[in-house]
Amino acid sequence: MIELNAEHARRGIVEYTRRLAGSAAAVGPDAVVPTAPEWTITDLVEHVGQTQHWVAEIIERRITDPTQLPTEMAVLPTDPREWRAWLSQSAQRVANACSDDALDAPVFNAAGDERSGTRFWMSTVLNETVVHGFDAANAAHRPADIDADIAAALISNHLAMLTSPTWETRRSESARAIRGTGQTLQWLATDTAGAWFVERRPDGARWQPGTQQADVTVTGPAGSLLMILTRRLPLTGRETTDISVDGDTDLAQHWLDNTAHVSD
Repeated sequence: MIELNAEHARRGIVEYTRRLAGSAAAVGPDAVVPTAPEWTITDLVEHVGQTQHWVAEIIERRITDPTQLPTEMAVLPTDPREWRAWLSQSAQRVANACSDDALDAPVFNAAGDERSGTRFWMSTVLNETVVHGFDAANAAHRPADIDADIAAALISNHLAMLTSPTWETRRSESARAIRGTGQTLQWLATDTAGAWFVERRPDGARWQPGTQQADVTVTGPAGSLLMILTRRLPLTGRETTDISVDGDTDLAQHWLDNTAHVSD
């Protein structure tokens, strides 16, 4: 699967956390987050910071047994003026934990796929930070520019999660809903070398990089594709005028409706 260079991913975690903190400060702690229903900015900041600290501990302790995963979460400062520093600390901690020495160390991988545990968690944290950074920017009515290469890597991560060995047990309704009888979907990026082909089989959905003839092809900038796949933007509408859909739009919409990601 497509993965970012580790240093690029580590820098991304720190940079997109910085942007998220700026958006949170601009809009205030009680603001509603439209793209994350029932969340306020306080909830969003707490979730991102806690996730980063939690993942850092997993890697730092080289946890391989899921029964030993951390049970205590970092505490969000009560004063919102301290959130920027708190998020900076959590981002730097997890980036440091994902050092080159740790990349192939034995660490639990919750997806159960071929990636090392550290590489899985690094992608997971980057995804959480970028997607929830979009949430915060949207709430603050700010642009949320996403690097095309990072977006492309996170699309690969997203599809890897949906087709991973553990998705059936973690999100069984989703896993069943995206089975099929050979229906195919393709996602094509216009601003980077990114192409993802999905086939819905009776035994489960599968994906691979590259282009093939598909029942529906969704084309656009990688950042917009990522936000559509994570259900932050609609497949069609005024928010996604940079997206084109060629083929069975209902098939693409059905996929989106049944693929809630862990960042939702």
